[in-house]
Amino acid sequence: MAMMFRSEEMALCQMFIQPEAAYTSVSELGETGAVQFRDLNADVNAFQRKFVSEVRRCDEMERKLRYVEGEVKKDNVQIPECSVDDWPRAPNPREIIDLEARLEKTENEILELSQNAVNLKSNYLELTELKHVLERTQSFFFEQEVIVSTDGAKSNLIAEDPTAAQSRGRLGFVAGVIQREKMPGFERMLWRISRGNIFLRQVELEEPLEDPATGNEIFKTVFVAFFQGEQLKARIKKVCTGYHVSLYPCPSSGSERTEMVKGVCTRLEDLKMVLNQTQDHRSIVLATVAKELFNWRIMVKKMKAIYHTLNLFNMDVTKKCLIGECWVPVPDLPKVQKALSDGSAAVGSTIPSFLNVIDTNEAPPTYNRTNKFTRGFQNLIDAYGIASYREANPALYTIITFPFLFGIMFGDLGHGMIMALFGLWMVTGEKKLGAKKSTNEIWNIFFGGRYIILLMGLFSMYTGFVYNDIFSKSMNIFGSAWSINYNTSTVMSNKDLTLNPGSTDYDTEIYPVGLDPVWQLATNKIIFLNSYKMKLSIIFGVVHMIFGVCMSVVNHNFFRKRISIVLEFLPQIIFLVLLFAYMVFMMFMKWIVYTAKTDYQPRTPGCAPSVLIMFINMMLFKNSEPFHGCDEFMFPGQNELQRTFVFIALLCIPWMLLGKPFYLMFKRKNASPTPIPNNGDVHQGGESNHTSSPKPHDSHDDEPMAEIFIHQAIHTIEYVLSTVSHTASYLRLWALSLAHAQLSEVLWNMVLSMGLKQTSYKGAIMLYLVFGAWSLFTLAILVMMEGLSAFLHTLRLHWVEFMSKFYEGLGYGFQPFSFKLIIDSDEDLE
Repeated sequence: MAMMFRSEEMALCQMFIQPEAAYTSVSELGETGAVQFRDLNADVNAFQRKFVSEVRRCDEMERKLRYVEGEVKKDNVQIPECSVDDWPRAPNPREIIDLEARLEKTENEILELSQNAVNLKSNYLELTELKHVLERTQSFFFEQEVIVSTDGAKSNLIAEDPTAAQSRGRLGFVAGVIQREKMPGFERMLWRISRGNIFLRQVELEEPLEDPATGNEIFKTVFVAFFQGEQLKARIKKVCTGYHVSLYPCPSSGSERTEMVKGVCTRLEDLKMVLNQTQDHRSIVLATVAKELFNWRIMVKKMKAIYHTLNLFNMDVTKKCLIGECWVPVPDLPKVQKALSDGSAAVGSTIPSFLNVIDTNEAPPTYNRTNKFTRGFQNLIDAYGIASYREANPALYTIITFPFLFGIMFGDLGHGMIMALFGLWMVTGEKKLGAKKSTNEIWNIFFGGRYIILLMGLFSMYTGFVYNDIFSKSMNIFGSAWSINYNTSTVMSNKDLTLNPGSTDYDTEIYPVGLDPVWQLATNKIIFLNSYKMKLSIIFGVVHMIFGVCMSVVNHNFFRKRISIVLEFLPQIIFLVLLFAYMVFMMFMKWIVYTAKTDYQPRTPGCAPSVLIMFINMMLFKNSEPFHGCDEFMFPGQNELQRTFVFIALLCIPWMLLGKPFYLMFKRKNASPTPIPNNGDVHQGGESNHTSSPKPHDSHDDEPMAEIFIHQAIHTIEYVLSTVSHTASYLRLWALSLAHAQLSEVLWNMVLSMGLKQTSYKGAIMLYLVFGAWSLFTLAILVMMEGLSAFLHTLRLHWVEFMSKFYEGLGYGFQPFSFKLIIDSDEDLE
């Protein structure tokens, strides 16, 4: 139970492991996740460490796994995953060789299948392009034949009569396929090299073709270029080579083209059948690999983590033992010792591994044990700063104070119910939702804080019930305590009618819980709620700060700085209580003494003094003129009591400023010199069986006296000024609560009431549309935006106003060697 209030006690341990048992022992420690190793080879280059070759082997296996996984995902094959409890353990050295061989075989098989598929697809693409060239150019040659038959003697393209062709000079042609986006540049280049003496015909392919290497769609164009002369033909082929044009043979005779198209179609059908068979075989191979891929990936990551960790170990001078140092939580020492024993037993080592706890003056890491409920609240504290070692942990108290202060600002039964239902949905379905492993950062933030959202919603429902506020409307659950002695017509016609709580209009019994619903109809509702919520903000703020100051006693006592309780805590708490807790006392006294039913004159409601004015006069040592027939103070002797409180509070300032420095000066003057230890007093090898006692996390006792005086002066000025500013800062509870209530009321009156006021049949349709708009604005503005605003303000009140009274947050977190944490972090990066 004590571990909930502060971080775990840590021990610096030295472990001695036999080389043959090192791999299995570290593997067991990784499954345990209770050890943070220190690097004993910090001055050694990463490429010169003992196990660097094994790390490279793991990198090579990871490369193969990435390739195989990419091919599996390319074919949309599902990779089955398993829960953390079903993860395979790290393979032993013999299994590593088998795993390497399997990965090598799998990679080569998939590489061969992929290469064969690329070759087949390339052949299929070439045949498809040839088919399109033959079919598309058929129309080109047919058009020219028509021209020859109608034009007679002269044709600049193809003549069927060889004698006429020879007399005029035969035209040559080149046919091929080019990417569509390259066609304009290709056409301009042909025109330039021939000075316009090339006749080019082209047609775009409607259906896209498949790139054999990438599988992407490519759009191409079939063309035929007619020319005259071998020199121009050579130029055209050079341009085609530069533009990566695929050229295909195309007969000039129509019958030959038709016969060639039939042969190409037959080859395409045969090749398509082979492609289908190849793809089926590839799918079977990938489906088989996919079943093992997740386990292989886990095993390789564990292996790599083990060898990385072994590189942190140091080899003793005899080269027969590996020595490592690590931080271990004291309650987990038996667990770590058992892991070492299991690792040695797994390989049959005759010499057991053993663990020694050593003394150290180094600050240990901070480790706060959390579960799925407390982890979100601990993350809020850690975002401010990791707690110093063994410092009091505010997260325990934040579980209640955080959602409660949020609820004060967000108090609405309806809006709180929406938030609570959203949190409840995430909590009840956390296993299913957590297994999806979304990459959406915003969703991950919401899901990580699901218990915070649930509690914020529940506390907002409670405060909304106290405010009697649900979507800006009130509920008359217990029946209003007001009674009206006028008839309905008089009440409805007279807007200036006042219900005096001091008359018979008000029953002797008050509304049981929260605000009376009659305030919903009052014109002075905002004035009343302003006063009510403002005072509540100050009351809860002062109580919260007093609790924070009292928490410093826990730290002073634990770190054996009990003199700080007298020299720091007492003046701080006296200063805070005599000034601001006294102001809270006056608020309660005003509520109790000055009531609407009071009959004697000095205690009538009109004579109730302003607490704010009274507090200002108290601090300035001045008096103000009371109203006629009223008393200036609430009780006799109040003026003298207030002056005494201020005088004592002022004495607390030099008490805080000079008490600790003078004590340290006196202590140093009377302290005897510290003896220098001889060699016999030094721990040999650090083989002590106990840890060092906790030291103050904020100790400045060893500094020069000038530094101590300066530090204490800064600390005193900061505390005195912060008590005023922090008290005023809690007024944000009132401001945001008022703003939230008014925004909710505006949405109801200006949006939803438009549909509710309709009396015709069209009102049903209008109400449907208006309700949709009102719901959208409610969720977007009041729940999400206002909720985020209230969350940030609550976070600031905890970080600055509460935690600054006792929390330093100068530690560093415990980062255990845990396979689960390593694999999860790798998946987040991916």
